[in-house]
Amino acid sequence: MRDTVPQFFLTIKHYTREQFIKDFISGIIVAIIALPLSIALALASGVTPEQGLYTAIVAGFVISFLGGSKVQIAGPTAAFASIVAGIVLKNGLDGLAAATIMAGIILVIMGFLRLGSLIRFIPYTITTGFTTGIAVTIFIGQIKDFLGLTFLKAPVETMEKLEQVIRCIGTFNPMALATGMTALAVLIIWPRYFKKVPPSLIAVILTAVLVKALELPVHTIGDLYPISPSLPAFHIPELSFAVMQKAMPDAVTIAVLAAIESLLSCVVADGMVGGRHNSNMELIAQGVGNTCSALFGGIPATGAIARTAANIKNGGRTPVAGMVHAVLLLLILIFLMPYAALIPMPSIAAILFMVAYNMSEWREFVSIVKTSPKSDWSVLLVTFILTVVFDLVAAIGVGLVFASLLFMKRMADVADVNGWRYLEDGKEENDGDRIDLKPVPGHVAVFEINGPMFFGAADKISKVVLEEGKRVLILRMRSVPAMDATALKSLKKLYHSLKRKNVILVLSHVNEQPMTMMERAGFVDAVGRENIAGCIDEALMRASGL
Repeated sequence: MRDTVPQFFLTIKHYTREQFIKDFISGIIVAIIALPLSIALALASGVTPEQGLYTAIVAGFVISFLGGSKVQIAGPTAAFASIVAGIVLKNGLDGLAAATIMAGIILVIMGFLRLGSLIRFIPYTITTGFTTGIAVTIFIGQIKDFLGLTFLKAPVETMEKLEQVIRCIGTFNPMALATGMTALAVLIIWPRYFKKVPPSLIAVILTAVLVKALELPVHTIGDLYPISPSLPAFHIPELSFAVMQKAMPDAVTIAVLAAIESLLSCVVADGMVGGRHNSNMELIAQGVGNTCSALFGGIPATGAIARTAANIKNGGRTPVAGMVHAVLLLLILIFLMPYAALIPMPSIAAILFMVAYNMSEWREFVSIVKTSPKSDWSVLLVTFILTVVFDLVAAIGVGLVFASLLFMKRMADVADVNGWRYLEDGKEENDGDRIDLKPVPGHVAVFEINGPMFFGAADKISKVVLEEGKRVLILRMRSVPAMDATALKSLKKLYHSLKRKNVILVLSHVNEQPMTMMERAGFVDAVGRENIAGCIDEALMRASGL
């Protein structure tokens, strides 16, 4: 049962006043960081600014309260931006809400099925590839606002956006670029001298004052989007069978991405605090948090690595910090939201440029390309290109298939079947370490199988070719940890071929998984239990009497 107990209830038993003060201060700082980011990511996702705050408030509070990590901060993240924008354009806000609710249900089911540990089966090359790809899509998506361009149409796909940038470069607005560059300079220079106050907050305040005071011809959030300080309203979208069927692919995408990003964030946080998260409870919390976010007008949420790291660095050590961050954002929404209308769009673009740079993992990308084998960096490049050119679903799907095929090829290359070199006429040899030179009766042949026997390596059993006069074949299987149905079928084929030639098959040192599979298939009884030996010496003794 401890596997499904939120960390909040485990930590609150020993909670102290001193820790509350640290959590409270950290929650305030994280809220200040989350404010401009939530607005920027909402705009990048094709929704209104307040919907980004709804997400950070509702999902942020619920996931901290129910989560499997003590320090995880949840909210809207860059990874979802292009996906959400596509869903909104295709199915509208109700379609997004339906997909997010379904994704939440999928995440809860994943948590109760104890699937949290499956994150380790996603190769690092794939996570790096799609993370860098998402960073590139975010960067390309913000060029329009950073340069103040006027597009001929409103594209969703990354390549279409890049095409519009090239075609509409003549509409470039110098004042927009100057505003964006000012914000970018603040974002880069400010952290070098001032650690406590978030640079994104300074950037939006400074550029908003400049644009307003100088009356610069630069679009602000208020020029393009209605600003509402109202509280998130409860709304249940239509969830008919037709709607659910249409939304299912998007729901799976959201669920998979939320699971991957949140659990990766938890792993990073564990390394920073020396703790250990509960991956299954975290998935359940992510599911409930996303469902609640959708019901209150928000967008998909997941663990945010940058905000989680800021929480840890500022002393947050319990879920209370994340809950404080959500409550403070709620107060900001009520009392300060109208001022968000003054934020220039180039400043939002500059913030997202920095988000894209920080999440790009370009150093890891280059390192993998330089130092890893061809099979690894090819998976990386395929995932990266598909993320940028097509979408994340195709990238992860094809990347996993490609990585799996390459892994199977490696395992197939490792697996082998070799015939023993053995002494003639029972002559002894001085090299006692050469077990392949043990005395073997003249009518016996010994072959050793090495490595896992699965469909990619099953054909190697055909390497077993007997010389004339051999009446017994020993297959030594001590180095076979696992076997699948295809390999068993090849083994049966070998057995029947030997039986037609009146050659007896003796199996030596069969490990647990292959033995269980053989017994269930009736192969042990077919071969004869007396012909299953525990070790090679027993097998040779058995063969010598046949």
